[in-house]
Amino acid sequence: MSRGRREGKALALGVGTGSFLWGLLTLFGLTALLTAYAAILTVIKVAGACYLLYLAFKAFRAAFKGTEMEALAVRTKSGFWNYYRRGLIIQMTNPKAAFTWIAILSLAMEQTAPFWAGGIVVVGTGIISILGHMAYAFVFSSTHMVNGYRKAQRWIDSALGSFFTFASYKIANSDL
Repeated sequence: MSRGRREGKALALGVGTGSFLWGLLTLFGLTALLTAYAAILTVIKVAGACYLLYLAFKAFRAAFKGTEMEALAVRTKSGFWNYYRRGLIIQMTNPKAAFTWIAILSLAMEQTAPFWAGGIVVVGTGIISILGHMAYAFVFSSTHMVNGYRKAQRWIDSALGSFFTFASYKIANSDL
């Protein structure tokens, strides 16, 4: 929101690309490999819980400081690719994405279904993911939404801090 529509679309494209990549990895069996090596998933789970606590800390700090979201920053030529990479990293380090794709493909595919059917599911849901995240970027970078967010920022940051704390607790205490 604070960086503008172009950067928001880059971030959304990165998240959508990450979702598509998780779909491909699931289709080709990587998540089955991760499931076989539960220790890797435990490390991802702990890292994810710690990251959520960090986000909670940042949200609570912003809420208590009462600092307003900064105005649109000066864009650099590398801004688009930096935000694209950030979105991709966010999605690829999200352990829930792997489990979501396992669920999607297990629901969409019968055991007798041809391999190409999984490809259609991955491409179709990848397109939906990219379009959905781009729509979020478009809507939430509008002047009306940015102004509304600025007015409610302390409350939103407090709610996000609470949510991230709760989500961190749930991830840390969940079974894989």
